[in-house]
Amino acid sequence: MKITREQVEHVARLARLELTEAEKELFTGQLDAILAYVDKLNELDTSGIVPTAHAVPMENAFRDDVVTPSIGIENALANAPDRSESFFRVPKVIE
Repeated sequence: MKITREQVEHVARLARLELTEAEKELFTGQLDAILAYVDKLNELDTSGIVPTAHAVPMENAFRDDVVTPSIGIENALANAPDRSESFFRVPKVIE
């Protein structure tokens, strides 16, 4: 076994979890199986594999940054439910 019951109890205590005896036993077995699988993956030769961030090739979808004129205050506030001069008026949220 790669992980002990005491280690599971320690992690549960750090996470502020209260586990039953059955859960401790269950999680000890599950975490041990996960660690065994990771060990099995570590046996693979990945020296020729290029690290990837995505499973499929992705390209930058951003448009060119071009300076354009502003839409103006009147257009920006055209559909505002409430306004005060050239500002949006919103309900007070601070008590």
